[in-house]
Amino acid sequence: MKQKDNQQFKNKPLPELRENLADYHEKLRKLKFDLAAGKVKNIREIKAIKKSIARVLTATSNNNQ
Repeated sequence: MKQKDNQQFKNKPLPELRENLADYHEKLRKLKFDLAAGKVKNIREIKAIKKSIARVLTATSNNNQ
């Protein structure tokens, strides 16, 4: 993600960020189960979702201040 994408998270309202966070956690959970079952072809997707979770958490902490 570029800086432009980070700005998208900063401009979103807090309830929408929380919804995005829940979606990312669900995707990560599913990918981890599929990885254990040997169904995942693109392992990089897990890393990308973890980074997205971190960005959302950073944006929510900045919105609270």
